[in-house]
Amino acid sequence: MKLNEYIDHTNLSPTATQEDIERLCQEAKEHRFHSVCVNPCWVSLAKKWLLGSNVLVACVIGFPLGANSTEIKVEEAKLATSDGADELDMVMNEGWFKMKEYSLVADEINRICEISKLPVKVIVETSKLTKEEIIEACNVVNSTKAQFIKTSTGFIGEGAKLEDVTLMKKYIFPNKEVKASGGIRDKETALKFIEAGATRLGTSSGVNIVKAH
Repeated sequence: MKLNEYIDHTNLSPTATQEDIERLCQEAKEHRFHSVCVNPCWVSLAKKWLLGSNVLVACVIGFPLGANSTEIKVEEAKLATSDGADELDMVMNEGWFKMKEYSLVADEINRICEISKLPVKVIVETSKLTKEEIIEACNVVNSTKAQFIKTSTGFIGEGAKLEDVTLMKKYIFPNKEVKASGGIRDKETALKFIEAGATRLGTSSGVNIVKAH
């Protein structure tokens, strides 16, 4: 197993500067991470920096609350795609989900999948959901064209938990994947999440994780 290939090297800080994003990209190239994950305003810069490498550019959509209108999320996805994004990490509308408006949630996800034609990861903020709601979130994602279900933004609540990833892996369809994100800061933790079923890890600590002995 090549741990570096599981990592989406992430900087979603609202105060990130051009220098910070360039450093993120340089580190991603050096360690051959799967992708960098950045806010929409940095997609074109990241794409330029990563040209000629195998590192992908992932962009967040509706981040971090997921409460933008669908039209705004769709336009954000369009722009990210035209700027060169290879993957999209979109935040589910949890208000609709809590209201059990599952068709609205699924339709929004599908619109973003269809407009971008890119792999989409759906962020569901597991720390704000019950076990039953996590299972239902898997059912919603299963009904869409999204490729991943993702544990959290890393900005709200407790972040990823091993038991949540195990639960998601059990209920998500075999042709879809689980991304663990939020609070993964060392190699031991990263390996535990992979063992639990995560095929991608969102972390700002990628360099420390792969350098650990």
